Amino acid sequence: MNARKFTIQVIKSPEGGFTGRCFELPAAISEGDTMEQLESNMKQVISLILESIEEKAKPDQKIIIEIPN
Repeated sequence: MNARKFTIQVIKSPEGGFTGRCFELPAAISEGDTMEQLESNMKQVISLILESIEEKAKPDQKIIIEIPN
């Protein structure tokens, strides 16, 4: 299985720490005191959102489309 890739906008807080927002999943937002913590937190929140999407879509018919770069 290929790994999915997501783009995270990282915003450094003047008070310290970082906030991340996922461009592909706008609901995926998290924070971390370090970049490593932010990356870990973003992976977790993205995974939870994807699980939720898959769970809600189970009874529905699905199609997969591919859009070239």
